[in-house]
Amino acid sequence: MYEEIALQKFNNLVANHKNQVILILGIESSCDETSIAVVKNGREVLSNVIASQIEIHKRFGGVVPEVASRNHLMAIDNVLTEALEKANVTLNDINAIAVTYGAGLMGALMVGVTYAKSLAYALGLPLIKVNHIKGHISANYIATPQLEPPYIALIVSGGHTAIVKVADYVNNELIGSTVDDAVGEAYDKVAKVLGLGYPGGPVIDKMAKQGEANIKFIKHDALKNSFNFSYSGLKTAVINYLHNLEQHGKTPVVADVCASFQTEAVGFLVEKSIKACKKNKIKTLAVAGGVAANSYLRAELTKAGEQNGIKVLFPPMVLCTDNAAMIAAEGYFSLISGAGLADTSLTATPNLNLKYVVKK
Repeated sequence: MYEEIALQKFNNLVANHKNQVILILGIESSCDETSIAVVKNGREVLSNVIASQIEIHKRFGGVVPEVASRNHLMAIDNVLTEALEKANVTLNDINAIAVTYGAGLMGALMVGVTYAKSLAYALGLPLIKVNHIKGHISANYIATPQLEPPYIALIVSGGHTAIVKVADYVNNELIGSTVDDAVGEAYDKVAKVLGLGYPGGPVIDKMAKQGEANIKFIKHDALKNSFNFSYSGLKTAVINYLHNLEQHGKTPVVADVCASFQTEAVGFLVEKSIKACKKNKIKTLAVAGGVAANSYLRAELTKAGEQNGIKVLFPPMVLCTDNAAMIAAEGYFSLISGAGLADTSLTATPNLNLKYVVKK
């Protein structure tokens, strides 16, 4: 019975979306943020409540999956209440529920998925499944309401580094991706070996401002003629440099190491994403993911965009890291495209990747 009711409401929303206000309740729990948001027509955020666990996990030097899951369970009811209050709506005003079902930590994802399924079933609302990475891309629809496909997206996060052509609101064409570590992983690992703590991105970005990029870690980029990335080699080069200094009784200038690492890490992103725009003759580049908050990346990409006549878009800081507003936005655009409807069999998919349209 629920599936029939949800399908009918879903089809009505798809058919009439141009003539009505659609409120999507987004739920995000893929890692260490419990977030619930209410978004109007995919672009206007009425509320976006985030309960972060960063301080909890700092003592462990990274996210502990079981700890994350338990904290999601403790927080999610209160986060929902606050999100509805800030949006000045009730559950009866919601038209559909969007939830992250992957990628992420299994236990953390299960909390959000189970909660979303229960709400959707109880309220008789359509349940929209959302790929977390597509959610990051959709943060740009909130930040730049006039943005429409096609455009190039640079995805930079702890688990993903890729360049895609966003062909429409559902389909993406893979242009290039990392062959090993993601850029965010490299930041965290370099920060750890330098003793700078977790998360690594913000602290390396801050330390780099105090140093000089006077160390060359990668002598030759084997992927220079492709759109793919490799951050394992850069990370290993930094570690080997530090070990070499240690063996000779020397102390590294941490700020210089951070500046040099960041210059190379960001340089790859800037060069290849701008080249992708030029090759595809597209004048808009949207950046997505937690590393989009990096100040050096923002400055360098903006400068390169201006030099090449390419408009570079960044979400505000709150929409770079994990949040439910981006999930609700992606849920809306998936819905109006007639895609993403899930039922009560939906389960968490930790290793979910972007589904790409293969270029012919």
